[in-house]
Amino acid sequence: MKTIMTLVASAFLASCAGTATTAGDVKPYPKNTCIVTDNKLGSMGTPITKVYGDQEVKFCCKPCIAKFEKDPQKYLAKLP
Repeated sequence: MKTIMTLVASAFLASCAGTATTAGDVKPYPKNTCIVTDNKLGSMGTPITKVYGDQEVKFCCKPCIAKFEKDPQKYLAKLP
């Protein structure tokens, strides 16, 4: 039963936007600046980390998350 629940939970998480199935599947964020504003991470308080597909993304503040979510491909294109 535990295995079935684990599989169901994994399938659910994989289907949600902004998630990956395991930490090993996630590419680390390569920059020390916000993906939206290019502000230094930590300059506006504790950086916020999210995962979109298989990519970790970091933001300087909550408003940047909303901007990113309107056009994620625009910002993801900034990554190497």
